[in-house]
Amino acid sequence: MAFLADALGRIKPSATIAVTNKAQELKAAGRDVIGLGAGEPDFDTPANIKDAAIRAIAEGKTKYTIVDGIPELKGAIARKLQRENGLTYEPSQISVGTGGKQVLFNALMATLNPGDEVIVPAPYWVSYPEMAALCGGVSVPVETSVEAGFKVTPEALEAAISPKTKWLIFNSPSNPSGAAYTRDEIRALTDVLMKHPHVWIMTDDMYEHLVYDEFEFTTIAQVEPGLYERTLTVNGVSKAYAMTGWRIGYGAAPANLIKAMRTIQSQSTSNPCSISQYAAIEALDGPQDFIAKNNAVFKERRDLVVSMLNQANGIACPTPEGAFYVYPSCAGTIGRTSAAGKLIANDEDFVTALLEEEGVAVVQGSAFGLAPFFRVSYATSTDALEEACTRIQRFCGGLR
Repeated sequence: MAFLADALGRIKPSATIAVTNKAQELKAAGRDVIGLGAGEPDFDTPANIKDAAIRAIAEGKTKYTIVDGIPELKGAIARKLQRENGLTYEPSQISVGTGGKQVLFNALMATLNPGDEVIVPAPYWVSYPEMAALCGGVSVPVETSVEAGFKVTPEALEAAISPKTKWLIFNSPSNPSGAAYTRDEIRALTDVLMKHPHVWIMTDDMYEHLVYDEFEFTTIAQVEPGLYERTLTVNGVSKAYAMTGWRIGYGAAPANLIKAMRTIQSQSTSNPCSISQYAAIEALDGPQDFIAKNNAVFKERRDLVVSMLNQANGIACPTPEGAFYVYPSCAGTIGRTSAAGKLIANDEDFVTALLEEEGVAVVQGSAFGLAPFFRVSYATSTDALEEACTRIQRFCGGLR
């Protein structure tokens, strides 16, 4: 259609949102569907955070705010980054957006020229390459492997860097694989990045607090202070604080980049929801003890899902270090036929047949740039996970 922008031809809709919508449509039509597609904790937002939002409403804090966040929230973010990551930022170096996605998008929109390259280790969050493309950039996927724990190696990173590289997007713990990089693994990558001063780093730390088995999280500018001046550290309150619908993300970077991002935001959404900002202050400054309690539940669910999926015929599921996803291989099902007669030629066929025949919604690995795999979110009830995995086992057992 000539009326629509050419840029739309460069991107496709979010596969994770598409799967979630499809599952909801089937549920509405009366089907018994278990949705494991959405990356959203099933825990409720803690009461103290909700109470802070209610107070903000009662006190009339319902007007426009500064475009990229109120000073009080920027102060809370600065305290968090110093306390937890050993990173010092002034308010002029912090931007608050309507979710982490907007912060990432603002940064790409503010910096990419046509043909600029963005390195994206695969599997990647579905939105990274699409955002780069929408902003005129060229994403450069760098495939990882199960053997390497779905982590990019220094050699692969070095090979991907070109004179046109502007950004590396780095996500640990990872959506979709749950892979989390140790300090030593990050150090090996920062040693490469220090040799290429034209490459900036966008580190998406959204799953920072969701790590298991005594794993210690570190972020790039913390590991290598020499990269502080070309790193955008992105985080938010969505995952660890069970605040997905509140839509608050933030980024910290050199002031000139933050100023450019503020300009973009001033002409798009303007400020994030004022009430959500006051709730986020309480999230960052208030009690943090519930995070460990939630993580204990997540770890139990992770272990259950990994165990049950590894008992499914043709499925191999590694154990991730963090986030609330597993990324199993379905290579053992390719070329086989389902009980209903559907030929499984690729991972998209696998997830489609699984949804149609057993009512379990997962997302195909090809959407994340690495096939044949599929992503399972275990951020839902243990009972639902157990039933879903039983159905997956049954589906795989029926392949011939």
